[in-house]
Amino acid sequence: MPATTLSLRPSHLKRYHTLIRLLAKYGLSDLVKNAPLIDDPLPQQPIQLVPAKATELARDLEVLGPAFIKLGQLLSTRADFIAPVYADALSRLQNQVEPFPFEQVEAIVSVELGVRLSKAFAEFDSTPIAAASLGQVHRAVLRNGQVVAVKVQRPGVRESIAEDLEVFAEVAGFLDAHTELGRRYEFSKIVEQLRISLIHELDYRQEAENLKLMRKQLEEFKLIVIPAPVDHYTSGRVLTMDHISGQKVTSLSGLTQMDIDGPALAEEFFRAYLHQILNVGLFHADPHPGNVFVTNDHRIALIDLGMVARIGPQMQDHLIKLLLAISEGQSERAAEVAERMGTPKDTFKAAAFRERIGALVSEQYSASLNRILVGRVVVQVAQISAETGLSVPGELTMLGKTLLNLDRVGMALWPEFSPNESIRRNVADIMHRKTLQSLSPANLLGTAMEAKELLERLPSRLNAILTHLAENRLRVDLRAVDEGEFISGLQKIANRITQGLIFAGLTVSAALMMRVDTGFKIFGYSGLAFLFFIIAAIGAMWVAIEIMLHDRRPRK
Repeated sequence: MPATTLSLRPSHLKRYHTLIRLLAKYGLSDLVKNAPLIDDPLPQQPIQLVPAKATELARDLEVLGPAFIKLGQLLSTRADFIAPVYADALSRLQNQVEPFPFEQVEAIVSVELGVRLSKAFAEFDSTPIAAASLGQVHRAVLRNGQVVAVKVQRPGVRESIAEDLEVFAEVAGFLDAHTELGRRYEFSKIVEQLRISLIHELDYRQEAENLKLMRKQLEEFKLIVIPAPVDHYTSGRVLTMDHISGQKVTSLSGLTQMDIDGPALAEEFFRAYLHQILNVGLFHADPHPGNVFVTNDHRIALIDLGMVARIGPQMQDHLIKLLLAISEGQSERAAEVAERMGTPKDTFKAAAFRERIGALVSEQYSASLNRILVGRVVVQVAQISAETGLSVPGELTMLGKTLLNLDRVGMALWPEFSPNESIRRNVADIMHRKTLQSLSPANLLGTAMEAKELLERLPSRLNAILTHLAENRLRVDLRAVDEGEFISGLQKIANRITQGLIFAGLTVSAALMMRVDTGFKIFGYSGLAFLFFIIAAIGAMWVAIEIMLHDRRPRK
């Protein structure tokens, strides 16, 4: 349970001072000095921060270390209480720092791998390729001649982050308990989300698993490269993987830009991420241009997969509809889908929401059809939702920022790249894949299990009805209903139940026969099972059509 008081431990005093100084410097001192108590009214307007200080805040957080950097990045996804200019600055946070000494690298690698560095590697460059707040990367060569990149965690970073998180949790719990602002935005949950994210990023074995997952789900995209981890040389604080030679997409030389096929790379990159987000539901959540390379053989390499995110099937469906509506300028449709994605608060202004979303989509579409930044529109949809009282999932803002980074990378590869056109080109393929997923044996088995549960419960429920009827305890409230019409209605209900049982039985049979190899195949599935499923689907459609055409006729 979150703490409701501050411990004021001597070891925490410096961090308390740092947090209070930040809050006071950037216009948030009311959170500490003048925040309303729970019984006080809370202003309806979101906190207005000074735009001129947004970049300066980002710089200050970068200096304070990884916990503050990750906190800033997480806050950038909270459009409900962070002003847009600050959200944009925080989403661009970088963590480039000075490297730590090579002697410490040697010590960490030796302890983590259980063998001296000189024995594990034939070569190991003492100068790092890159250094960040969590760790740094060195080029090395294994004894078998394989060139690898070795990511080594910065010494003491876990302890430092643990202490920062403890202070964050105390301050968040205090604000949640004693301010209306804290009760509304639940800062303790934000800190908990930050803690979980950092736990994953600090365990390099988790990143190795992410690399394997991404390699598998993107294997059909031949222009995308994901480095493979080397398991025997990987631990919680050391990650060894394939070395990628190339240039950052943000610093391509003129010669490289002439040599590469920019349109093909941009399209493949964008399509790969649409596949991750809309089909798989597991995606690389940090594709900023600094993590994207163009390799020497003119392919795209994704590095630093410490941060991945998941979205569920329902969010995927909503997002497909939203992106399609945005790409085609369907303002009313976009507003309708966006509203369905959120949960309205008591203060939700539905008319204002629809009007602003409609204006946003129409303005973007009419301004320049091929230059719509889809990610920017999605982020603004989340911001408008927050301002009008619609609570949307944090995944929406994260997805918006991911798409915004995709827009930037695509245009760095090919200045004429149109994310809008790419979505429209690929939506048919996305829908086809999702349809095949819904027809997979696993999904059909799930449907069959639901039908089985219905069939199991139906006899007991029918028996209960018949028992009540036999004991003259079944009461039906009839008001001026013709007896013939009533009997006809009961007959219709009985027919519907019978038809439903038949089609449910066919569906169950089809799902069970998916695992039986009959030699007769249709689209790779058991032919007999597929035919059973088609018969059940056609029958269900026929019942639905009959209901719409006959049951809804006006009474005479």
